[in-house]
Amino acid sequence: MIARRPMLIAVFAGVLSLTLGGAALAGETKVAVAANFTEAAKEIAARFKARTGHDATLSFGSSGQFYTQIANGAPYEVFLSADVERPRKAEAEGLSVPGSRFTYATGRLVLFSKTPGLVDAKGAVLAKGGFDKLAIADPKAAPYGQAAVETLTKLKLYDALKPKVVTGASITQAFQYVQTGAAELGFVALSQVIDEKGGSRWVVPAADHTPIEQQAVLLKTGQNSEAAKAFVAFLKSSEAKAIIRRYGYEVR
Repeated sequence: MIARRPMLIAVFAGVLSLTLGGAALAGETKVAVAANFTEAAKEIAARFKARTGHDATLSFGSSGQFYTQIANGAPYEVFLSADVERPRKAEAEGLSVPGSRFTYATGRLVLFSKTPGLVDAKGAVLAKGGFDKLAIADPKAAPYGQAAVETLTKLKLYDALKPKVVTGASITQAFQYVQTGAAELGFVALSQVIDEKGGSRWVVPAADHTPIEQQAVLLKTGQNSEAAKAFVAFLKSSEAKAIIRRYGYEVR
């Protein structure tokens, strides 16, 4: 028993060293996140922290606004966009690490109302009327807003409904318009209402608009950050993909 004590002490010292070493290496990364991905990103960041010790500091907004900020030197290290266009531009303009661009989710568009029965299962309310305001995200800055315009155009209703459209700066603001009653209904992301009880909704067929493929890139500012590189790797893990699917996204 006495002879085993040095070995036990050595093992304990090794474990202590690894623990302290891990804590000392834990870092922080700044991540720009498309507004539609807010809740999923919060859950992923919490799981990432538990797995690696690193902190992911998240900022939420429209992809277009984030791209402008990044191009002007904003210190984000990872960019989770709501589209392909901005990450592709970041890559072409040398703002991101070559080869780091990948699709982390494909989003779904939903016509949603807090009022039960207002939105029918096929979206016929858009042609029937009975509402004064229809919320969408800014189609110039937010892919979900662009998808909403494409859907209305395909239904040949865009010109007729344009006077009723209220535009939010991001998909979060469009959702707030619906939540507060500023608009009776609106086009939002499925991820925003997947846990909502009540109300009424129509999940827009994916064929009615350009696929909302959402891509991520590791920015040049994060190329030497262990935390940034670890976050990107974690986003590709089966654990993160399970979270993303639970919020209504499709994942490859």
